[in-house]
Amino acid sequence: MSDSSLVPERQLVFSPGLAATIGLEESILLQHLQGLFDHHSPQVRDNHAWLSVDRALLLHTLPFWNIEDLQRISRSLADKGVLLIDSPPLLHSEQLVFAVNEPVSEPRSRAPAAMQAPATRRSAATLPVHWSPSEDLLQLLALNHNIPRQFALDQLEDFIFYWRERGETSHAWENKFRQHVINNWRRTQQEQAEAFRQPDNSKLDNHWRPSLDAMDIMARSGIDRDFIEQAIPEFILYWRERGQAPRELNSKFIQHIRIQWAKYSSSLEHSTEPKRIVEDWQPGPDVYDILRMSHIDTEFARSLLPEFIVYWRDSNQAHTSWNTKFLQHVKYHWAKRHQLDQADSSHAGQQKPHSTGRTRDRSLEQDLTDTSWAE
Repeated sequence: MSDSSLVPERQLVFSPGLAATIGLEESILLQHLQGLFDHHSPQVRDNHAWLSVDRALLLHTLPFWNIEDLQRISRSLADKGVLLIDSPPLLHSEQLVFAVNEPVSEPRSRAPAAMQAPATRRSAATLPVHWSPSEDLLQLLALNHNIPRQFALDQLEDFIFYWRERGETSHAWENKFRQHVINNWRRTQQEQAEAFRQPDNSKLDNHWRPSLDAMDIMARSGIDRDFIEQAIPEFILYWRERGQAPRELNSKFIQHIRIQWAKYSSSLEHSTEPKRIVEDWQPGPDVYDILRMSHIDTEFARSLLPEFIVYWRDSNQAHTSWNTKFLQHVKYHWAKRHQLDQADSSHAGQQKPHSTGRTRDRSLEQDLTDTSWAE
């Protein structure tokens, strides 16, 4: 076998029981890291044996994983509380500083005696009243879990109070604080997600009202406020009879109002119910468009409007479409006007004995009582 390699290749072993507990990849990496203690000298700190290993060495001895894999698996071990990591993520760091989360109880064979003596005498202690996490831990929380520094510090008071009240001792308060912050962060994120998905109002009773934002949206759409107010009881009754309110009450209400307003507006414009003409009635824009397409002068049509309104208000009749009536009225008078013009040009001053086509040949009474255009 060639000895040219600085790190001779050797077999990797793992415990089936450990793999079943923490995962196959995690088991392989953990036992590989644990084996490095046989070839390197650790430093004892906080009653744990810490080791620094080059990222390049890990990639060389574990060639079936890349940097992303190593980062993912080492983070998984840290999240499970099996491994303590005191370095930035491997994606941004050339070294992995780690310790297996076990207190140093016996001297390690390769550790210097000067390091071993203090470790054997140290014991677990209660949490100091002014304890605070290290700056490295705060950075790791931000890099590995995207937890803001201020959020982590906000958890410190509760953490100290809880553990001092319990009076328990520990060798690794930083690791406990790390788990405490991560658990609270995940709970906060979940609560925020749940709050985002909650209905606008969980209780739909007779006092329910749409939000101010919803009212503002509907007002900007030109919907009459009285129409909105009158629709609220119907909306409440509908959903209460269904037994379950929708998740987004305000959104559902806006949708409901827009549909009802469109139906209401359409019914006013295209109502099939006969009604009397109002005093300030005006023909719709479509009426003048139709007249223009028929080559009928618009000003001529407008000049007939007062007479049209007076006649039908005096008659007290109701019709389903005053636009249609006005079109008939204008076309009738336009046709009569052109008939008179043609008669004048054809007969050049001659008048048939019984002709009643020209206004000057009819009496005022005949003009006033001529309602043939309204039939």
